[in-house]
Amino acid sequence: MVLYLAYKDERVSWYTKCFTAFVVAYAFSPIDLVPDFIPILGYLDDLILVPLGIKLALGMIPKEVIVESEGKIKEIDEREQPNSWTAVIFILLTWVILLIWITLEWFDL
Repeated sequence: MVLYLAYKDERVSWYTKCFTAFVVAYAFSPIDLVPDFIPILGYLDDLILVPLGIKLALGMIPKEVIVESEGKIKEIDEREQPNSWTAVIFILLTWVILLIWITLEWFDL
């Protein structure tokens, strides 16, 4: 969230914005530099590259922008309580449908 809010700030240079966008996109992307199915090496990019990219991006952003972004995050957290009932209901319904389907297939009903 800090990187996202800092990305939108005018005081951040264009090349820092580009690098920050790349780091955030890579962190959330399902496509990795080294695929996860390759033993050991597959997870090294997640364990090394992503934290290193975040550290570098935070180092490129001015400190006052980071402090302001952290303050905005605290305000958002205090104001808005996350409501995930929709997700809970969706997941429960998916499991119930899956269990019914497996039961019907298992007992040939």
